[in-house]
Amino acid sequence: MDKFKTVFFTIIITMLIMSALFAFVFMQTKSESNLGTPQNASIAVNDTFRNSKEKREFLNDEIYQSRRNIITETVAEVTKSVVGINTKEIRQYRSNDPFMRYFFGDRIYNREIRGLGSGAIISPDGYILTNDHVAGGADKIDVTLTDGTRYEAKLIGSDQVSDIALLKIDAENLPFLKLGDSEDIIIGEWVIALGNPFGFFDINDKPSVTVGVVSSLGMNLNPLENRYYLNMIQTDAAINNGNSGGPLVNSIGELIGMNTLIYSQSGGNIGVGFAIPINKIKRIVAELKKDGKVDRDFWTGLRIQNVDEGIANYYGLNNTNGVIVTHVWENSPASKSGIVPGDIILKIDEFIITDDQIIKGVLQEFRTNQTVSLNILRDGKEITKKMKLEKQND
Repeated sequence: MDKFKTVFFTIIITMLIMSALFAFVFMQTKSESNLGTPQNASIAVNDTFRNSKEKREFLNDEIYQSRRNIITETVAEVTKSVVGINTKEIRQYRSNDPFMRYFFGDRIYNREIRGLGSGAIISPDGYILTNDHVAGGADKIDVTLTDGTRYEAKLIGSDQVSDIALLKIDAENLPFLKLGDSEDIIIGEWVIALGNPFGFFDINDKPSVTVGVVSSLGMNLNPLENRYYLNMIQTDAAINNGNSGGPLVNSIGELIGMNTLIYSQSGGNIGVGFAIPINKIKRIVAELKKDGKVDRDFWTGLRIQNVDEGIANYYGLNNTNGVIVTHVWENSPASKSGIVPGDIILKIDEFIITDDQIIKGVLQEFRTNQTVSLNILRDGKEITKKMKLEKQND
């Protein structure tokens, strides 16, 4: 009996071990088979597709459509309203060679200067917005649309101070950009810069697109060649040579600014670009369309200088911001408003005055017969004065 029990338990244990080994081999084989299935299936599926349409219908449509978003949809819509601009300017030069002047007298030579830039169509009847430094001094202006059509443009008007120019081409029913609102811009929102960098538009008849965010608002920059840049929009969307005059649009395709300049010590883009805000553009364009120019024929009757450290110490100031009044002309707008020598101007309306260059630019924002508010430091106290900007010959 004991022998029978021994044999019986040996058989049972052997069967259990064999069952366990069989189960292990079966599961391992099945696992390896499963690991190979997706790859082989993927190859089979890809081989099955004849075109991208079949693939899109097979795959999850939501995932496939995620490639399209508000940025790509907006770009597809607004690019039709962007133009490339090529200019020719004839500049005259006088010979400085004393030998040539002695025998042939003063001789004047003409030199053709070529330039390029970008623009935005802002009305269906062919009005185009660009920078003054792109087209303001040009003798001939050619505009290229995204369908390859070329037009010779007429300069309706240009304002060097604000760096804004208005062109017109003889065309109808053109796609155009909807004008936005500078007061509705949000720091951090997505923006799209479009234009003609390095003249690529001439080759492709299509603008280049860069995307970024609004980095800051209300940026005041130092003037360049009698052009004053105040309340600028700062963006990290790449702006390069040739992008000047091109549109800066928000994610829903509204024109919120005009790409104008970059801050760069190397000349290349480093993610610090600036655009003129659309509300300022609207005002200037209306004047250019009406009169072909912007009149700033008022005067203030002020003589000013920067506040240096010596002046700051004398007046007990914590910094050198502002400008100090050194002279006021009799019967001038400044004298009528009660401003006196020794007053330190800190602010005009919403503009903070840091130096004499900024105040010159700020005053360009106003027009004849406007009344402005000046925040002044006098005898250690801040006071406010109202000044009417009168025409100088009145």
